[in-house]
Amino acid sequence: MKGNQLRWKRTAAIMTSVFLLAGCASETKTTAPADTSELTLEQIVEKAKQEGAVNSVGMPDTWANWGETWQNLSKQYGLKHTDTDMSSAEELAKFEAEKNDATADIGDVGIAFGPLAKQKDLTLPYKTSYWNDIPDWAKDDQGHWLLGYTGTLAFITDKTKVKNPPKSWADLKNGNYKVSVGDVMKANQAQFAVLAAAYASGGDENNIQPGIDFYADLAKKKRLNASDPSVANLEKGEIEVAILWDFNALGYRDQIDKNRFDVVIPEEASVISGYATVINKYAKHPHAAMLAREYILSDEGHSNLARGYARPIRTNAKLDENAKAMLLPDNMYKNARPVGDLKSWEETTKKLPQLWQEQVLIHVQ
Repeated sequence: MKGNQLRWKRTAAIMTSVFLLAGCASETKTTAPADTSELTLEQIVEKAKQEGAVNSVGMPDTWANWGETWQNLSKQYGLKHTDTDMSSAEELAKFEAEKNDATADIGDVGIAFGPLAKQKDLTLPYKTSYWNDIPDWAKDDQGHWLLGYTGTLAFITDKTKVKNPPKSWADLKNGNYKVSVGDVMKANQAQFAVLAAAYASGGDENNIQPGIDFYADLAKKKRLNASDPSVANLEKGEIEVAILWDFNALGYRDQIDKNRFDVVIPEEASVISGYATVINKYAKHPHAAMLAREYILSDEGHSNLARGYARPIRTNAKLDENAKAMLLPDNMYKNARPVGDLKSWEETTKKLPQLWQEQVLIHVQ
């Protein structure tokens, strides 16, 4: 579970067997190194092989195509793998509750939970050899957390319902179709859709009112669809235009009918968010967790993510052609940007439900 995030399209990558490398030791319990910066990549690989396993949380085979990554780590390094699927908050709670009895080595959490994990002293820092390829906003300066992939708010349009799919917020405002954003009272994706509209209208995480006004205008014109923009509702034709993370929009499009839907990043502005790996400070397999993070950021690991519609954080990664074809063109993202002030956004999200109820839902029948 990824909190209120919608599931990505299920992939066929399921790990069916484990291939142990010749000479690899059986699973052993080790303690985390005092300073991970002192280790070479070769040392990490060797120690990871000796540990023989990596246990994750919130990184199941069917999310972001993790299955292919775990399969490759098994084949290349002999690492056994297990995952327990859970939300970002549950992952940190597990790290904190188990401590020295840790059953998890690495987790994948929403960007807001990375700093929280560090604050709670639950993380083992590791920068990886790709450190300089990762933008500053997407990593902790000591390597306690760093993004592997991003999500950007996109428009998905059912072309059987809308002849001229919107390419911009201006198009959306001036259209005559209904728009679905989901439950802003609860859903993380829907709340970011309000922020994206605010960015396009001169607001930001400290000034969400332009985003509220945008949707209030749609609601007054009876153009706000209260239905959940789920894959089922899209398939049934109950959604004309929806605002979703790009990975959800692309996954839903391909799952239903690639030719039926148009998916674009709005021209004026959009919001980039993402997921970060956190290595458990108490990990029983710390070097295997570091190797997993290293692999995730490699060209091969990034290609795996892209095949799950996750947009890799390294813009200079050399993705294979099949992986590239799963993503939207780079030029669509030129005006998309990450949240500038995460603390302010956290405070704003606490106020959003009441603002939405009082100024938007009041106009929805």
